[in-house]
Amino acid sequence: MNSLFIFLPPSFCHKVMPITSPVCVRPVGQEEFAQIDYVVMRHAFDSQNELGRLCDEIIYRNDLAARLEAAGLGPVRKEVPVTAAHRGFAKTYRLDLIAADAAIYELKTEVRLAPEHDAQLLNYLCLQGAHHGKLINFRPAHVESKFLNSSLTAQARRAVAVDSQRWRGTDPASEALRATLLDLLEDWGGFLELRLYMEALTYFLGGEEEVARMVELRRESVPLGNQRFHLLSEDTAFRLTALTEGAGHYERQLDSLLRHSPLRTLHWINLAGHRVQFVTLKK
Repeated sequence: MNSLFIFLPPSFCHKVMPITSPVCVRPVGQEEFAQIDYVVMRHAFDSQNELGRLCDEIIYRNDLAARLEAAGLGPVRKEVPVTAAHRGFAKTYRLDLIAADAAIYELKTEVRLAPEHDAQLLNYLCLQGAHHGKLINFRPAHVESKFLNSSLTAQARRAVAVDSQRWRGTDPASEALRATLLDLLEDWGGFLELRLYMEALTYFLGGEEEVARMVELRRESVPLGNQRFHLLSEDTAFRLTALTEGAGHYERQLDSLLRHSPLRTLHWINLAGHRVQFVTLKK
């Protein structure tokens, strides 16, 4: 099997990795996090009780931060920037609230918490190298919350096995796609949100206007309309996923999509935890 193993040492407080933040979240165990969280949640309930449940997220964030500072749980930092950069590309996230430089909170005003909110917070934990965080939702009749943790260290996230057994990158654009993704994994590690890697790849391959194109799909001679693809050339597209299960079923769906398009090749890259697989599908 054509494979590669990437391993890079972890950084300290985001000073040498291309993931930077003005706040270094100090590592805490579950017991200390629980002690901080007890205070945070008491004031979150007080905030909703006084303000009601129809305010915007920024209102609850400012109120909760003020209450925590008054209670002596400082420093309390709001809208903390965390930037992932690679060569000329950079994307900045903003973490809603960090209490005592140890506990990360993502605040919501939604009907209910959803899996995408879990993924967002887990992305923030990985970016900050933190292990514990919590979602707080102020919209329901009673404050909804969910504790999340990550056991991934920076060292673990940067250990990735690469499977290129089924990769057929025979042109410069395809090889640039593969090389760029591997460079991103060396810089950032794995397990970050899929959109971050996709935005970076699109940037380095020419930008959204150049790469994202509408392609006509047909069933035999019947035109079905246009669908958006990310293209390396007029007849080659690429797709990035983060599937840890069901990859075989997904590949069959990609085959069907390719069959009904004028494209000849679809390069599929699947980031499956500690393993990244490069697959080339052809008609």
